[in-house]
Amino acid sequence: MLTAELLASSLRMAVPILLTAIGAVYTERAGVVNIGLEGMMIVGSFWASVGAYFYGPFVGILFAMLAGAFLALIHSVTTVTFGVNQVVSGVALNILAYGASRFLSLVIFGKATTSHHVSGFKPIDVPILSDIPFLKLLFTDISPIVITALILVPISKYIIDNTVFGLRLRAVGENPLAADTLGINVFAMRYAGVIISGMLAGIAGAYLTMEHTGMYVEGMTQGKGYIAMAAMIFGNWTPTGTLWASLLFGFAEALSLRAGEGSIIPYQFIKMIPYLLTLAVLTGIVKKATPPAASGEAYNRSNG
Repeated sequence: MLTAELLASSLRMAVPILLTAIGAVYTERAGVVNIGLEGMMIVGSFWASVGAYFYGPFVGILFAMLAGAFLALIHSVTTVTFGVNQVVSGVALNILAYGASRFLSLVIFGKATTSHHVSGFKPIDVPILSDIPFLKLLFTDISPIVITALILVPISKYIIDNTVFGLRLRAVGENPLAADTLGINVFAMRYAGVIISGMLAGIAGAYLTMEHTGMYVEGMTQGKGYIAMAAMIFGNWTPTGTLWASLLFGFAEALSLRAGEGSIIPYQFIKMIPYLLTLAVLTGIVKKATPPAASGEAYNRSNG
């Protein structure tokens, strides 16, 4: 079953997980846990349908980024500024995103669970790679969002490891008091990390709407925000590790779709494969993984 078609399907299935997981790297490196990534994907998928339906795919992506960033801003205000428990805030945002998208879908499209059909970006061929026989299916007629997601991996690695912004982001996530003492604005860096994660999750939601289904469908994220968190942990909070972890989860999802075709095993059990893999990864990896030291901890100048 390890065919070029399966690998191509794995890559496409991995893209929304990869985009969201890279965003998770930024926010976790800043010391903020963002369970609300699922909700940011939801609002991204909905607002992408609004923008793409009325104005085209580029506006759809823009709307998705802004929607994800707006939800991330709410998460930043509640957790960074007011010190609300980060997990509680994230869960509340997921509920808010679900309810708000359902209501707005009814208002804008007249349907509570789906939008009208929308068009995505024109597929492109990747030069050179699309001419290699074995890689042809992977890099022929591919969405520009897929290429963007892959390019973001080395870009994010460079930003986090080699730039002043990345150094400050990591410092804030490891020891915010020391960073503050050195003149780094802890709150600004944490806001930046969370908002970047929201924008990338929004793009991931837009990818689902414009490239997977051609419309917004309620529940279309199917827990991919949580799977992205698992991919980020499996990837040890690094963009490169997150890439390989996302491809693994994408492969599991593609495999579940293929195995479900004509299988004697009930379809529901086949669909469980990606989620069982998530549980297996978290069970085996979390104890060994080393998150940023200040991840999940609110910072207050008065008590450090």
